[in-house]
Amino acid sequence: MKNSFKFILIAAIAFSIGLSTANYAISDVPSNYKVAVVDVTKVLASSTQIKALKEEQNKKGEELAKFIETAKATINKETDKTKKKALEQKYTKEFETKRQAILKNYQTKLLAIENNIQEAINLQAKTNGYNLVLTKGVVLSGGTDITAEITKQVK
Repeated sequence: MKNSFKFILIAAIAFSIGLSTANYAISDVPSNYKVAVVDVTKVLASSTQIKALKEEQNKKGEELAKFIETAKATINKETDKTKKKALEQKYTKEFETKRQAILKNYQTKLLAIENNIQEAINLQAKTNGYNLVLTKGVVLSGGTDITAEITKQVK
């Protein structure tokens, strides 16, 4: 009985110390701490850069589709099995090279757009004195919504 009483007493003391430490850590936040939120999905959806990139990708996808059709037609015209197989390998390699180039170009441009958005967010945070900027999806309540300002800067 004495051992269980000691254990309960030690657990209560440890809980009290932990609770007071957590309260102290929370109370350390200055009263002028400013938090902003950004709806990044909305910024991306309204970005003319993203729209242009999508259009470019669609055009390049159509070009690849035309390439495939042309390659199929050329391969189907060939009657010699050895030459047909060589053509298939040639066009497959050429297709893969084009696909990789398109993918690399897309990734490079997308990274540049992301960096542009990040710079706009950082500039807005510095200009308006925000200590913390979070995506809107992770905040349940609070914070100043700066999505409109970022959308105007990014266009």
